[in-house]
Amino acid sequence: HLEKNTMKKLYLSNKNRKLAGFCGGLAEYLDVDPTVVRLIYLFLTLLSMGASIVVYIIAWIIVPRNPKS
Repeated sequence: HLEKNTMKKLYLSNKNRKLAGFCGGLAEYLDVDPTVVRLIYLFLTLLSMGASIVVYIIAWIIVPRNPKS
């Protein structure tokens, strides 16, 4: 019996978005609460003196929007 390809893919979230949907999409991918991902991202942004903002913008450009939602 052949199974469907069940490989998870990272998408920008259409449901859990505040800005671009990257944190929401990452939360959906990791199956965790989006608020937790946003708080971790905020903490990393403060630690890196804003350098993670560049990472967010790059992810916004590279990660595709979820076509199913």
